[in-house]
Amino acid sequence: MTDISYHNHSRFSDGADSVDAMVQAAKAAGLAEFGLSDHWVFAPFRNPEAKTWSMAQEQLDKYVQEVCQARQKYCDDSFQLRLGIEVDFFPENAAQVVAALGDQPFDYIIGAVHYVDRFAVDHSAETWAPFTQAQVDDIWRQYWQRIRGLARSGLYDIVAHLDLPKKFAFYPSVELRDEEDAALAAIREADMIIEINTAGLDKPCDEPYPSLSLLQRARALDIPVIVSADAHRCANVKRNFPAAYELMARAGYDPDIRWHFKQRRREAGRNA
Repeated sequence: MTDISYHNHSRFSDGADSVDAMVQAAKAAGLAEFGLSDHWVFAPFRNPEAKTWSMAQEQLDKYVQEVCQARQKYCDDSFQLRLGIEVDFFPENAAQVVAALGDQPFDYIIGAVHYVDRFAVDHSAETWAPFTQAQVDDIWRQYWQRIRGLARSGLYDIVAHLDLPKKFAFYPSVELRDEEDAALAAIREADMIIEINTAGLDKPCDEPYPSLSLLQRARALDIPVIVSADAHRCANVKRNFPAAYELMARAGYDPDIRWHFKQRRREAGRNA
């Protein structure tokens, strides 16, 4: 089984373990390719909270250096380490934020939406609880608009956790199919990949990101998909992968297709 996971975090952002520890765990778990993609968040508003879970700008060179050093130590014929980063999308400054990455040798850039205006959709259930249902609906509506903007920016390779606002099981009460489909169409137009993010199975929503319905519509548009653990500690580098492959098959994808990234280019292969 050729397992690949590109969305993972170390202590450079909100992970619990070091780069070396995460890579060693991935190799021991039998992953054929493993990517680190620590958070890079620069909001267009004062946001001290993000500093607790995002890499500081001055850490970027050290992050790249440590991942590249780990690549030299641990890669062999059966294991490859990829250098990634997860960049938050804000429509006000997206191009400037990505430009601040400079000419670092990333294999892929993950685009993510964690904020709708100044509200962090995945921070806690307590921050959702005071909202009326109408406000919940509006957050979801704006979220999908931001995902559409993320795709249209052309700045990223992979879309992270596509329906993240469901994390704490706060769902819209209105039909948002038009907004969802517009976001998917933009992803297809941008020739991006989405992920089946298995972390959702360990959250109150109790399912991967995205839902089966969204994944089926992505398949109808021929949007490629990868599986990622979104691991923040060594124990989770391969969590819930069987469930993700089952979801792929239910949505109409071939669960034996694997997408590989290197130097911002991707190619498809088959499970060995």
